[in-house]
Amino acid sequence: MIRLLQNCNKYVQNKKSNLTHWHPVLGWFSQKTYTSLHESMPYVVRQLQLLWSDRMIRVMFSVLLEYIEISQVPEKEQQAPPKVKGLIKKALGRSSGKLASGQKIKLESGLAFSTCLPCCLYEQAINTLTQLKMDILGGLAYNETLLPILWRFLCDLGPHCGLKTFLELLGEAPNSTIDPIFSLLSLFCETASHMITTLDDLEMLEQQKVFSVADYVKMSEFLNLFVFKVIWNGLISIDYALNCHAFTASLTLLMILHERDSRHSFTPTNHWLIREVKPSTFMSELEKEKVTALFLLQKVPHIIPFSERVIIFRKNVIREKEALDLTESACSSLQTSRFCIHNITIHRSRIIEDGYRQLAQLPSRALKGCIRVKFINEMGLDEAGIDQDGVFKEFLEETITKVFDPNKNLFKVTSEQKLYPSSTSHVQEGHLALVEFVGKMLGKAVYEGIVVDVPFASFFLTQILGHLQSATYSSLDELPSLDADLAKSLTYIKHYDGDVSDLELTFSCDEDILGQIVTHELVPGGKAIQVTNENKIRYVHLMAHFRMYRQIREQTLAFVRGFKSVVNAEWLSMFSSPELQKLISGDSDSLDIEDLRRHTHYHGGYHNNHKVINWLWDIVANDFNMEEKGLFLKFVTSCSKPPLLGFAHMEPPFSIRCVEVSDDQDTGDTVGSILKGFFSIKRKDAGGRLPTSSTCFNLLKLPNYSKKSILRDKLRYAIYSHSGFEIS
Repeated sequence: MIRLLQNCNKYVQNKKSNLTHWHPVLGWFSQKTYTSLHESMPYVVRQLQLLWSDRMIRVMFSVLLEYIEISQVPEKEQQAPPKVKGLIKKALGRSSGKLASGQKIKLESGLAFSTCLPCCLYEQAINTLTQLKMDILGGLAYNETLLPILWRFLCDLGPHCGLKTFLELLGEAPNSTIDPIFSLLSLFCETASHMITTLDDLEMLEQQKVFSVADYVKMSEFLNLFVFKVIWNGLISIDYALNCHAFTASLTLLMILHERDSRHSFTPTNHWLIREVKPSTFMSELEKEKVTALFLLQKVPHIIPFSERVIIFRKNVIREKEALDLTESACSSLQTSRFCIHNITIHRSRIIEDGYRQLAQLPSRALKGCIRVKFINEMGLDEAGIDQDGVFKEFLEETITKVFDPNKNLFKVTSEQKLYPSSTSHVQEGHLALVEFVGKMLGKAVYEGIVVDVPFASFFLTQILGHLQSATYSSLDELPSLDADLAKSLTYIKHYDGDVSDLELTFSCDEDILGQIVTHELVPGGKAIQVTNENKIRYVHLMAHFRMYRQIREQTLAFVRGFKSVVNAEWLSMFSSPELQKLISGDSDSLDIEDLRRHTHYHGGYHNNHKVINWLWDIVANDFNMEEKGLFLKFVTSCSKPPLLGFAHMEPPFSIRCVEVSDDQDTGDTVGSILKGFFSIKRKDAGGRLPTSSTCFNLLKLPNYSKKSILRDKLRYAIYSHSGFEIS
């Protein structure tokens, strides 16, 4: 049967040409089919479907089923060996040789042979009967027997699911996956991928259908090591890997599990890191542009720590600036500065309008260069500070604060206060161009390493990364990040035990647009198609896809187009959705007050050992809770989270300056302010004033308080009263 399918596949491949005909089972090839053949195809398909029916699967894997049944008998009952006839007796007898620790099945045993052979058959059927691939995968994946017994076989093959066995086979014959055990691995991974993609969180993590959470942890550990080792050790070449079914199927299942874990963690801390290779070694290989390291970074970036990937990202930015001649030295040179510096003038009352008018049409190279901002105040007068980088940071923060305000209707917020594009943004004239400009500004912030407090919904981050078209993506899995109530409703429909048609649903969706109800069809003619038990799974996935993608497709494409015009899409592929959010907004889990103090600059008479400074750091470190620490950082820098690589990389550096009670508005560090600070630091009573800040310079202006308790109260009041970017 296997040879018949192989020859059939070979025949179809040889017959492919520019002039091809479609075959309802084999796909496209040049042999013309007759009309009568098409008429008989439904009967042929029904006969073929018997091959992956439950009865046939049980016959094919009868030896494995019997082995599992015997191995589950308690040891006391196994004192007298059971009388086993036929092939299972041979299988168990041949596998009774010396086994490795933790190994229960020997690769040379009859049990292994009788299990791997039907896997070869099914794998060949999937490759040959291309038009029935989804039918075959569905029949195998949703069979209650197959996946659990194949998983049991892999577990009994040895530690880490027989990883040593697979590596030894490839070590003896690199690039060769001809051994039937690789067919078993391919079939398991492909069918498990098909099944897991359709599971919602309730089924996967709470009901634990088919596999337990512990199984997923063990499975992902094996796949992670397998994919890494075969590439890192040169057992499968890069050229062969992408055409190797065992490798691609393993990689696909691995990434499905990783993405599910990224959204809803079920693995231990640092589970995905490869401990056998030091990050410094891997980074060294990347610096040497070794093909294996580059391939692994592209396919499985999670194997190295997030912080290391951020370093790679920053190095990529630096290299690109050097290649485009946009470095700081080039910008300061009289000969090249006119090519890499772009000056803009912004009126305080028209920040978005002026920014859009002067920056929206700039080419990508200009946006990646230095942008100098000159502000015009409310009185129409120039503000000082055109040559200071902090002014551009202020412009960027002000722009982002205003454009992401939900009242502008360019973006909406979820119940968890997460942002995503508004489906009704069209009420704004030129809304798509404006959304694209927003993408460019946020891309510029990420490119320059400026963290901004912009929390995006998880599903939107996934679309920025381009994972939506991936085989590992499930719309239903991410729907709760947009609308938890709708997700619950669709899950209810999916698991509804009665007749779904009683709910009187159709393949359509109503939307309230400015008081007018507009009906959208999920499929052509959807308003007339009733949801039934037979099509309810399709309905829930189409509804989730519509709400998260189709409804905001144009806005999302515009934003992503703008964002990726500044940030290289290949660099973003190193990160998962939660990691991209950290790249944009920093990581609140890593707020290190000691690191902040080490990299703080002091002005106006303050220094690291000054009494008021010691009070300040003691209050922030010991008296403030985590929320207040974030508010303190946001009060000074406009973002509650630190730079990803620590405060040594904050630009401009975090600074504290002593201010006189009557000189609260002084924003510069002039000689006069410093002298006034020295002479007045012990004479002025600052008890009646609050600390203030200049977020564009990351500057805290701190009066010289006479008591620690006063400083604590004033600082706490100031950070809670600060009117920064808030979503209401």
